[in-house]
Amino acid sequence: MQKPYVAVCGNVNVDICGTAFAGLIAKDSNPGTVRLSLGGVGRNVAHDLRLLGLDVTLLTALGTDLFSGRVLQSCRELGIDLSHARTVPGGRTGTYLVVVDKDGDPAIAVCDAELIGQLTPDFLAAQLPVLNAAEAVVLDTNLSEDAIRYLSENCTAPLFADPVSVSKAGKLLPVLGRLHTLKPNRLEAELLSGVRITDRASLALAADTLLQTGLQRVFLSLGSEGAFCAERGNSVLLPCPQTTPVNATGGGDAMMAGLVTAWCEQLPLEEAGRLALACGSIAVESIETVNPEISLTSARRRAGLS
Repeated sequence: MQKPYVAVCGNVNVDICGTAFAGLIAKDSNPGTVRLSLGGVGRNVAHDLRLLGLDVTLLTALGTDLFSGRVLQSCRELGIDLSHARTVPGGRTGTYLVVVDKDGDPAIAVCDAELIGQLTPDFLAAQLPVLNAAEAVVLDTNLSEDAIRYLSENCTAPLFADPVSVSKAGKLLPVLGRLHTLKPNRLEAELLSGVRITDRASLALAADTLLQTGLQRVFLSLGSEGAFCAERGNSVLLPCPQTTPVNATGGGDAMMAGLVTAWCEQLPLEEAGRLALACGSIAVESIETVNPEISLTSARRRAGLS
């Protein structure tokens, strides 16, 4: 009998970050360090889920370049199933190139993310038995609108959606009522609800507006202020656990992994929110996008659930 698993539909990036030792000089070679790491919302969530103890199938698009080999090796080592990913001959694996100044602020960046468009409705239709057999399916809005619509209309497993950014969150507007769980930040929630969030009352109104579409749960991330968690007839504003942040990049991805894990553990709303916040808290305490110290034990302990 096959073990329970979570399916993640989203992007994989190879991140290349150049950091200058001193002030950047335009149109010149700047001494500094160059660091290569694996990223992408889908891949990060899948990585976090594995550290939290869940089996994971990652549906993504890979090229046949050198970077794809690095992704394959990493997923193999982590135990992430890539057997249902799409390999595109001659394709360029998603790559994010950024140059930051000595203070860590991005100066310029280029994102090559065209390949994720290969996760077409036709491709997803062929994977539907795998998706529908999962305990939950996570999608990120790097997918095309057509792919998101196909998943919302045909996937019978609970759908968990990460809006990713304000510029991409709008892809979810036509399908909100078919999702199970949404994890927006404040700006994404304002866009999707049409409610300007300024206080506790408007927080509740935004969440309620989203729930009225048919959503089951909303976890509205407020950064260092915590999260507003809501379902029909129940809501709670939770603070962040005490945290010493080092790198905030992977916090949201870890929160999503925590929410999915909470669902698989059948946790009620408040405990789910606490577990998700704990995962995000642990994530930002590492220079790595995915903190290798995340585990279900460490997250439950930080959430006060152990």
